[in-house]
Amino acid sequence: MRLFVAINFNTETRSRLLALRDELRNCSKGGNFSVPENLHLTLAFLGECSAEQQASVKAAMDAVCFEPFPINIERIGRFKREGSDIWWAGVSRNKPLLDLQELLADKLMAAGFLLEERKYTPHITLGRQVVTEVAPWTIEPFGEVVKKIELMKSERLGGNLTYTSVYGKASAGAKQL
Repeated sequence: MRLFVAINFNTETRSRLLALRDELRNCSKGGNFSVPENLHLTLAFLGECSAEQQASVKAAMDAVCFEPFPINIERIGRFKREGSDIWWAGVSRNKPLLDLQELLADKLMAAGFLLEERKYTPHITLGRQVVTEVAPWTIEPFGEVVKKIELMKSERLGGNLTYTSVYGKASAGAKQL
C-alpha cells in the first residue's frame, strides 16, 4: 500500500480550491489537474508500506496530540520542473501546523520510517506537468480549522489515481475517528 498522512478539507474549502485549479487550467496549455476528491495537504509521505507498517503509522498518529487550529491558503505557486511544472495552492506557515507536522514526522521516524529531509513546504497540489505562461500569484486568503488528520491510501483504480482515508486521528478533546 502507498500511504501518506494528510489533512483533508471541508466542502467550502474544497470548492474554493477547485475554483483556483480551474483558473489555473484555463490559463494553461496543458497539464494533469487534481480531481476534487484528491485535494489535500500532505503532512508526511510514507510510500509503499506493509500491513505491519500501517499499524505503526496508526500508532504514531495516536501518539500525536494537537488542538484544533486554523490554516489559511494564501497564494498560487509552482515547483519548477524541466518542461512542465507542479502548481499548488500555498498554505501559510503557522506554528500549530508546523508543530503538528514536525511532531508527526518525529514519531514516524522513531517508528523506523524514512521521510523526506527537505524543509516542509505546506501546499496543495493543483496540477502536475502544467505548461503555462502565467507567473505565481497571491490570492485572497481563505481556509478552515483543522480538527483531524488522516492516513490515506493511494492507488490506481480504473486508471484513476484514488486517495482513500483508512484511519483518522481527531484533535484533542474530540472523539477518535
